[in-house]
Amino acid sequence: MELQEHYEKRKDEIKGRLNEFSKMMQKSDEEIFEELVFCLLTPQSKARTCDKAVKKLKEKGLLFNGDVKDVKAWIAGVRFPNEKAKHVVAARKTFVNGNNVKLKDKLNGDNKEIREWLVKNVKGLGYKEASHFLRNIGIGFDFAILDRHIMKNLKKYSVIDDVPKTLTPKKYLEIEEKMKQFSERIGISLPELDLLFWSMEAGEVCR
Repeated sequence: MELQEHYEKRKDEIKGRLNEFSKMMQKSDEEIFEELVFCLLTPQSKARTCDKAVKKLKEKGLLFNGDVKDVKAWIAGVRFPNEKAKHVVAARKTFVNGNNVKLKDKLNGDNKEIREWLVKNVKGLGYKEASHFLRNIGIGFDFAILDRHIMKNLKKYSVIDDVPKTLTPKKYLEIEEKMKQFSERIGISLPELDLLFWSMEAGEVCR
């Protein structure tokens, strides 16, 4: 009942955010790459801080140019800036050839296969980050984004017994499946449930 009450308060805002995500694939490869960079920056960092960092990189012309040192200089506030700057530069090598950004072509086909490909081929993307990216561009609504905030709430509502100290790929998929079953049981879709839990922690719907 408590969860349903929270959902009713946030429902319109949540649905509006998901509608924004669903339109992302209509945008350019460059804009999709911006979202990828955002998701590369987010581990253990605040979403708003990462959003500001991406905007700053774009303003300085460093999303598609500049070396690790250049990128690092403009992502202040993001945790592990050296490693994440390396990930941004490495992602360019995968998806950018000269002035051409080819990312959307890699996102056709089965969603699970796309996620596996991203995890294997993009440094800095684990299951959580790849799921976050795919959800944010509107083609990963069937994935869970299992950060500690989400798992804390899954424990609170007895979906899982404990928040694991480490999250192996096998464990990730197990908890993802439990979250899917829970969402079906309470009648709140998986992406809506994610944003609901997130808003309960952050006080707003963003992510």
